Amino acid sequence: MPAAAADSALYRSLFSDDETAALFADSAEIRAMLLVEGALARAQARLGLIPETAGAFIERAAREVQIDPAALAAETATNGVPVPALVAAFRKAMEAPDHAQYLHWGATSQDIMETGQALRLRRLTGIWDDRLGRLAAALGRLAREHADLPMAARTYGQAATPTGFGAVIAGWGHPLLRHRARLQALAPDLATVSLGGAAGTLSAMGAEGPAVRAGLAEALGLHDPGHGWHAERDRIGNFAAWMAGLCASLGKMGEDLILMAQSGIGEIRISGAGGSSTMPQKQNPVGPSVLVALARQAAALASALHGAGIHRQQRDGAAWFVEWLTLPQLCISTGRALALALDLSGRIAPDAQAMARGLDDGSGLIHAEAFTFALARHMPRPEAQARIKALCAEAQSGGQPLPALVARDFPDLDLSAAGGLGTAPAEARAFAEAAGA
Repeated sequence: MPAAAADSALYRSLFSDDETAALFADSAEIRAMLLVEGALARAQARLGLIPETAGAFIERAAREVQIDPAALAAETATNGVPVPALVAAFRKAMEAPDHAQYLHWGATSQDIMETGQALRLRRLTGIWDDRLGRLAAALGRLAREHADLPMAARTYGQAATPTGFGAVIAGWGHPLLRHRARLQALAPDLATVSLGGAAGTLSAMGAEGPAVRAGLAEALGLHDPGHGWHAERDRIGNFAAWMAGLCASLGKMGEDLILMAQSGIGEIRISGAGGSSTMPQKQNPVGPSVLVALARQAAALASALHGAGIHRQQRDGAAWFVEWLTLPQLCISTGRALALALDLSGRIAPDAQAMARGLDDGSGLIHAEAFTFALARHMPRPEAQARIKALCAEAQSGGQPLPALVARDFPDLDLSAAGGLGTAPAEARAFAEAAGA
């Protein structure tokens, strides 16, 4: 197995997301860096920092030149960054030394790489925002459709009180609405130009440096932070935390689906579930299991990125390398989790009969809380709770079902509230409305 699933012909469809992974391909990174170099030259030419003809030539060439990533590998291994080799290859490909000398004027490798990354992350957040909207809407439709479908709520793995399947779905969906709102707030911060020069001071560009940065930001449609930020890693750290949080929410959905699909419960069916090489009866919840695995991986990767936020002095190669090793994989896993959850949302079907069995196993114990509060209208609650608890023990020891025992001891008690879903149907419909379903 390759070190990264995105690079595996065998495992890519299981763990990777092609649309996200494409933004982290070598070719995508080089293309983005070339666009930055071209836009930088154009911005500098407009301010008279370099000749106008050179700026126009470099910008045009940046859109046309083709550079093989493999040709930069040896120098990248030596230099620790690909930009020196990229600049050299670009200058050679231009075949115009008089213009080429002005390429990369006053910038540093980190400026080019991180501004190129900002361009790619801007596209990425747009893709994910769309997916989140479609996923929330799909779950909203499911929640509305099954708002009144009763099932057993479980706490600590034990039947607790009745709830509705629609409310369970709403519990998966509400966090996604919040994650989407956070992404929309986070995305503009990620789309930030980096231009600080060798040590973040733009010293090689003189007084025109801030104007060049503003011009570069405008040309690329990015935000101008107003200062250099090479060692300020909070943007990446916040993004990592957001991805880990989103994957955790999707992993919770996966965990619930695994438990609801397990043998002996079977409250949901997942069409297209996985098969076994030897057991023909198996319908393995592969998709939900991948969601859980990706959530656990995302938490670990986000932790590594937060550690890389301790960035020494004006530039820290070791910390920066950790970002390179971690951020692409975290993004690809997050993209896969989103795509997979969206796919699963169209393949989930509840089994109403199985849910009914979970509600009524013959003991009636799931209604114990309702009976306690009904009785508490006629006596102090601690006493009511003790009386119902004693009847629960009697029912569990092989006696009659709890409803029959309550009716026996309290024949005048109104038991009509037992079996009610409380706010579950309303919560399911409210989520559906919020999700635009």
